[in-house]
Amino acid sequence: MKKLLALLALLFAGTLLVTGCSSSPDATPRSAGAASQAAGSVQTVDPQAWLQASTQTGTTIVDVRTAEEYAAGHVQGAVNINVEGPTFAADIDKLDKAGTYAVYCHSGRRSALATEQMAGAGFTSIVNLQGGIADLQAAGAPIVTGS
Repeated sequence: MKKLLALLALLFAGTLLVTGCSSSPDATPRSAGAASQAAGSVQTVDPQAWLQASTQTGTTIVDVRTAEEYAAGHVQGAVNINVEGPTFAADIDKLDKAGTYAVYCHSGRRSALATEQMAGAGFTSIVNLQGGIADLQAAGAPIVTGS
């Protein structure tokens, strides 16, 4: 019985490693919870809670996808800072660390990377979207095209 439990635990851990290290863009499993606390100052929330947070006075909406993805469609009012671009660290360093930021991407992988880096850089109020832009659009977010 102990061997069976150990084998199941090993299989579960292996599954987590494989899904957590996917090389496809934005491959992140989604859970149904409304909100979960990630790294200190990062709050990961569902699309409805993200939309509510993003409309609060003083909140900056940040799209961390590529410029091409941003131009193809982004949340109205969002600024584009590509988390996988060579200037991401320098770009976020120009932002007010005490400000509030609502961050999203295509499916959640890149926004999780971005918000982790932002928290590590000293940002104190970050709302990360659980999911991606399609989830925001389905929840009623205004999506616009162009730069």
